[in-house]
Amino acid sequence: MTADVLKQFTRRPPPAGERCDLCGEPLPAEHRHLVDTTRRSLKCACPPCHLLFTRPGAGQGRFRAVPARYLTDPGFELEETDWNRLQIPVALAFFFRNSGLDRLAAFYPSPAGATESELDPRTWDAVLGRSRLADLLEPDVEALLLHHERGTPVTCTLVPVDVCYELVGRMRLHWKGFDGGAEARADIAEFFDRITTAARPLDPDRSTAAGPGSPSPAESATTGTPSGGTP
Repeated sequence: MTADVLKQFTRRPPPAGERCDLCGEPLPAEHRHLVDTTRRSLKCACPPCHLLFTRPGAGQGRFRAVPARYLTDPGFELEETDWNRLQIPVALAFFFRNSGLDRLAAFYPSPAGATESELDPRTWDAVLGRSRLADLLEPDVEALLLHHERGTPVTCTLVPVDVCYELVGRMRLHWKGFDGGAEARADIAEFFDRITTAARPLDPDRSTAAGPGSPSPAESATTGTPSGGTP
């Protein structure tokens, strides 16, 4: 029996669970993500790899670290007529700026996953461009998440893009029948409660968030994001 064969019996098996898509290090259940701007996909990342790609130009711009900020604009309101102009067939949608196309892209959850809207992007700019959040949006890695419950105002929150794909995954997992069922509705309500808790309002006079530094609840909101999503 050769030494190489013997080594197969002495190697320790790799630890269970997810691993960093870049370096292979084991990952905790709650971890950060990178956007692969070439393949339009999400990559799970360990803290050192995530930190590496927060630097401008790292990796020639192919990978971009998904930040952890959640913002709202108290001075921005979406009317029912605005929502109707977006022609979104469900009560949820998210918009992010695709750097490759240099325009907003719109998606909404469906049984098949994230479905892209084919509405003219100029309409999205007209509806959402009034918000300071649209100006602050980091291309590829942040999104404007819209939620419209019947009888309530449309909410618009700037969130990490991986959170939107977490929401898509949650809906695919729990949705049943025409209206989703009680379990799906409760899960979505809990999800948006976390978003509301994490979000900070922009200062009325400046394009900055009021209050102290980055919200720690934001980290938990990335848990369960499907690896390999398609921003």
